[in-house]
Parts: sequence; C-alpha cells; structure tokens
Amino acid sequence: MRSGSGGASAGRAGAAALVLLAAGCGHLPALHWPWHQRPAPAAAPAHELDISAAAGVPESLPQFWKRNTLVVDLTAASGSGGITLKPAAGAAWPVRLAFRVTPGAIGFLEVRADQRLNLPITPAGRPIDLELTPRLYTSRTKQMSVTWGPISR
Repeated sequence: MRSGSGGASAGRAGAAALVLLAAGCGHLPALHWPWHQRPAPAAAPAHELDISAAAGVPESLPQFWKRNTLVVDLTAASGSGGITLKPAAGAAWPVRLAFRVTPGAIGFLEVRADQRLNLPITPAGRPIDLELTPRLYTSRTKQMSVTWGPISR
C-alpha cells in the first residue's frame, strides 16, 4: 500500500513541476515554441512605378513586393478617381502586378494598358489584392491607366 501512495505523490509532484515549467515557457523569448507565432513583418516600400494621380487622389500611393508581385496600395482611394502608371527610370514593368483595394470604398476598378479590364469589387470586406491577368500589359506598354468609381446600380 505504501508504494502505491508514494507513486501518487510522485506523480502529483511531477505534474506540478510540469505546470510550473509550462507557465514559465512564455517568458523565454529566445526559444521558438510551436504555438507562438511572430507577427508578419511590415512590407518594405518599393519604387518600381511612377504614379501620376488625378485631382482628389492621394499623392502618395505605397508600392511593395508581396512575394513576386508588385502591389500598388489603393486602400486610401474612395469615391471616383484615377492614376497613370509608368515604369520608373531604369526599371521595367513588373511581371506580376496587383492593386490592393478596400471593398465598399470603391465599386469597380478599370485598368487600361494593351488591353482593358473591368474588375467589380464586392461591397464589403477586408482589403483585397486584385492581381492583373496575364497579357494585359507587356514590356513594350508605355503607360497604364487605372480608374475607379462607385458601384453602378
């Protein structure tokens, strides 16, 4: 009987030690724990395209790389407006290009380059990236015109 109660108290002591050890694990930043996720790093600003904005459009529209896609951030855009894009001096068009928009702030996005593309935007949700289709523009494209406006009913 004595050996049974000794094993139970040793088990309780081991469980208590395990609880104390687990409680202290959150305070050890040098170790990587599988349940701890680091926040995603902020996207580094890029300048691959020169952007000319129409009146009423924010002067600074951030550009950043998301993997191998250049994203032009249009989340500050609302109502109606437009921009013109050209490759920066000494640069070429990125192979993949996307526009980040906020649903509800604008209703559609129209892109004109070698071809024309109309993209309707859902009326609600979190900011989304709209990637351009292949062959909409080529390396010989001089400029790209992007306009947006409210959803038409």
